Amino acid sequence: RPAAARRPHRAPLHSPLLRRRIATTDGARLAPAFAAIRAQAGVPEAFPDAVLAEAEAAARSPRLPDEDLTDIPFVTLDPPTSLDLDQAFHLERLPGLRGAGQRAGTSAGFRVRYAIADVAAFVAPGSAIATEAAARVTTVYCPDRRITLYPPSLSEAAASLLPDGPRPAVVWTIDIDADGLTTAIDVRRAMVRSRAKLDYAGVQRTIDAGTAEGPVALLREVGETLAAAERARGGMSMRSPEQEVHTTADGALELRFRRPIPSEDWNAQLSLLTGRAAASLMLDAKVGLLRTMPPADPRDVQRLRRVAHGLGIDWPADLPYGALVTALEADTPQRAAFLNEAGALFRGAGYTAFDGSLPALSTHAAIAAPYAHCTAPLRRLADRAVSEVCLAIAAGRPIPAETLTELPLLPAVMAEGTRRAGHVERASVDLVETAVLAPFVGQAFEAVVVAVDDDGDGGEIALADLAVVARCAGRLPLGQRTAVVLVAADPAQGQVRFRLAAEVPGAPAPTRPARGPGVVA
Repeated sequence: RPAAARRPHRAPLHSPLLRRRIATTDGARLAPAFAAIRAQAGVPEAFPDAVLAEAEAAARSPRLPDEDLTDIPFVTLDPPTSLDLDQAFHLERLPGLRGAGQRAGTSAGFRVRYAIADVAAFVAPGSAIATEAAARVTTVYCPDRRITLYPPSLSEAAASLLPDGPRPAVVWTIDIDADGLTTAIDVRRAMVRSRAKLDYAGVQRTIDAGTAEGPVALLREVGETLAAAERARGGMSMRSPEQEVHTTADGALELRFRRPIPSEDWNAQLSLLTGRAAASLMLDAKVGLLRTMPPADPRDVQRLRRVAHGLGIDWPADLPYGALVTALEADTPQRAAFLNEAGALFRGAGYTAFDGSLPALSTHAAIAAPYAHCTAPLRRLADRAVSEVCLAIAAGRPIPAETLTELPLLPAVMAEGTRRAGHVERASVDLVETAVLAPFVGQAFEAVVVAVDDDGDGGEIALADLAVVARCAGRLPLGQRTAVVLVAADPAQGQVRFRLAAEVPGAPAPTRPARGPGVVA
């Protein structure tokens, strides 16, 4: 869940490479530039009055389901400042669970209940809200504000699974065995009530201390069981840090790397399980919308093998690349560079709609299974349609006509909306990066070379002392520490340029930026 504008880095740059200083810049000074980035990309700012009025009315009188599951103690798990809470979970141990597909000799399992905000309870097809959401496609995260998919009266209040009263939800009940294999799937509409708004750091502390209670007490066990099943089927999870922009209490913008903690990974496994369950239902019914990714190009895998050899990474001939990528941590510059290069294998993700016959590509290569987006309807347009399809399939009733009409349009709509949001978020981070670096033009820095262009002239470096990953010119030594010089940082253009220090006449020796305005420990 993005807490602010962010730019994921392809490699999990763990310890010592994550010991960065945090650089700051004045947020108010950059606000007009952020607005200009959004305007250029065509991102709408304010909601039309008719949409706001319709949302207020819908918040007062949603379409409520008949079933009541408010006795189940669901909880939400998100960043502490999040208000658009799409998911709540409840976990239960099921000793002696037996079901189709369970392997002989296992005798225990879990019941995962995953409640998803029911956007359709508030948004009617053809309404002003639905029309506006179709134009927005996704929530867009910028350093100075969030541009939400739905009006905040819905996405951050009435439809959000906040712990201030019952909410309509789409409730998935998924049973898994002790090996993480799915044995039963059910989905239906019901009223739910979250008991607590939890955050990742707090949950991690209670689990580490052995004091976690209720559904949280099983989160590690269920999450690790599902992660093991993912590895067994050939899936890959790269715990990549992300270059983020955060706003401080005094309005400054912080640029830093943040790496997910285990509780985030465990919670993500619940979402992935639900997405795989949705894909299973839709494939059985031969209608729906999948999130797909093709297998890696064999030529890219061979190139990665050459990179591994050049960096001294041991890669046995019979070991799949996914197993190696999952096992490695970037605790050396060489491994950091290798994992950065491995990120190039994760390409081509998109949406695939189908109706009546199965698609040629039905799996997501990184997950190593069919998968669908269905757990973030407050922030992603496609998820509501997937929920409607799955609810109809599970209930044995026809899929709504408006949903069937929407399905074939969604792949292109989602591709454009996702591209637009990604452009705005990357451009915003680039802008902050240039503003942070502007005072240091002409200075030399220590850096790790994490990527080299095919022609050998230029690549990507990660600075040792600031949370910056940037392009650098010169004949760069992949996977090695080196000195680079900041030759330009232009906030007006959002451009940063480094050059290999050895190729800059009279380049100064690398020095760490001094403490003071703009840089904090």
